[in-house]
Amino acid sequence: MNIPSKIVEQAVEEFATLPSIGKRSALRFVLHLLKQDPEDLKGLASAILKLKNDIKYCKQCQNIADLEVCEICANPNRDHSLICVVEDVRDVMAIENTLQFKGVYHVLGGLISPMDGIGPNDLKIEELVTKVSQNKTSEIIFALSTTMEGDTTNFYIYKKIESLGIKTSMLSRGVSVGDELAYADELTLGNSILNRTPFEMSFQK
Repeated sequence: MNIPSKIVEQAVEEFATLPSIGKRSALRFVLHLLKQDPEDLKGLASAILKLKNDIKYCKQCQNIADLEVCEICANPNRDHSLICVVEDVRDVMAIENTLQFKGVYHVLGGLISPMDGIGPNDLKIEELVTKVSQNKTSEIIFALSTTMEGDTTNFYIYKKIESLGIKTSMLSRGVSVGDELAYADELTLGNSILNRTPFEMSFQK
C-alpha cells in the first residue's frame, strides 16, 4: 500500500492492529479522522486514554467497572448465591441483554487451552474457588463456549469444587456446539439459561 505520508502510514499501522481491521479499513478510518474537527479528535483521544488508565476490574467478579466493585455485584437485588461463570466480559454483556439472569458473574479471563499455552493458573479459577468456599453459594452455572476448551475448563472447575457440595448446572444445548457465547442470539441464550441442565449430565452416560 503506497501511502504518501509517514504520519498517516504509522496511524494506519496502529489501526490495523485492532481485531478484524485490515490495512484498507484502517486507511479509511485514518482518512476519515483527518476530516474531523480537532476538538472531536481530542475527545476520541481522551476517551481512549481514559479507557486504558481508569477502567477497573471488579474485585468480586473480574468484570469491567468504573469503581472497585461493578454495578452488578453492588446491586443488592441480585441473587449473590447464584454465580454464572463466563469466559470474558463480552459474555456478561450478552447474558445481561437477555434479561433472564438475576444472579452475579465470575469472569475467568479465558479458557484452558494447552495448545495456546493457557493453563488453569492463567485464569481466575482460584479466585472462583475461594469465593464459593467462603460465601453461601447455592448454584454455579457454567456458561462457557461449547468448545473443547470450554468443556475442559468446565470439568476442571467442577472437580475443584465438587467436594463443596454446590449445585452445578450448564446452559442447555440451544447454543450450538462450537459457538462462542457472545454471538448467540438473545432468545436462544435466554432460553438456554432458563432451561439449564445439571452439569453432571454432560459427562455421565
